[in-house]
Amino acid sequence: MSQSREIIAHDLVKRYGDFAAVDNISFKVNAGEVYGFLGPNGAGKSTTVTMLTTLSLPTSGTATVGGFDITRQANDVRRISGVTLQDVGLDPLMTSLELLTIQSRLFGMNSKQAKDRAMELLAIVKLNEPGVIKRPVGKYSGGMRRRLDLAMGLAHEPEILFLDEPTTGLDPASRRDIWAEVRRLNRELGMTIFLTTQYLEEADELADRIAIMVKGKIAIEGQPEALKSSLGSESINVTFKDADSAASAKDELAEMFDRVQLDRRMVRLYKNGAAQVVPAVVNRLNERALVPTSLTLTTPTLDDVFLQVTGQTINNDTEEDEPAA
Repeated sequence: MSQSREIIAHDLVKRYGDFAAVDNISFKVNAGEVYGFLGPNGAGKSTTVTMLTTLSLPTSGTATVGGFDITRQANDVRRISGVTLQDVGLDPLMTSLELLTIQSRLFGMNSKQAKDRAMELLAIVKLNEPGVIKRPVGKYSGGMRRRLDLAMGLAHEPEILFLDEPTTGLDPASRRDIWAEVRRLNRELGMTIFLTTQYLEEADELADRIAIMVKGKIAIEGQPEALKSSLGSESINVTFKDADSAASAKDELAEMFDRVQLDRRMVRLYKNGAAQVVPAVVNRLNERALVPTSLTLTTPTLDDVFLQVTGQTINNDTEEDEPAA
């Protein structure tokens, strides 16, 4: 066991020529914490993970994982860390049992220990039915491959687990299966988990704290509930048939609210006690012949926090941190 399950970064930078994919970020992930790392595409999330997992060297700055320096003690970092990255690299011709057995052998287990560990992991990720075990991985569904990739990262019983968008492309049921396993690992084993995700609901569900990256920098950090509360108690979301109508409504309603946010065809209106001014909003829109297609009253969500910080809604496409060659 290492002396600490913390992750600490100090002034971490990763440059590709003149482009700063990660631009002087500092943060601390406490032992036993689930830390959500969010940001729009190209913000630098995956680049940060590759540095923390020793897959690429920082341009400058320092970081420790479990008390070990990511550049000077890379082997120790790898020994105590489990990693599941965006791209699942699994041999399609092998079975899950074969892959997990090989993975366990690579971490020093003998044949019996490796096979026992492989069977244990298959049970954990619900891939232990005889027909599934014997099936080549190439015939697995996307959700099954994701669950197997998670099992591969757990083969050596890591103290710290890096999950880089572990549920991208999964159906809702498979996504929730992964969530349940992440919770179990954290609560039962005390595992520190560094989670990057494109799903704000996922971060809200799992993370003790989150950080939002924008253009290589950490723009905001805190507990999800605190970040949501900072926006106020309620918001009115008004949707229109087109973006021009929404923009006109934003201009008309701005003076009535503490903060107004335009998101394509929707105007988000923030104010304590927003429910009391709904009739006034409807009247003002009617006076200006602006007809909404819907009007809802909500408490702030992480979507609202993300929109406030980044100026955009999150895009669930695959992230590319590095500039094109």
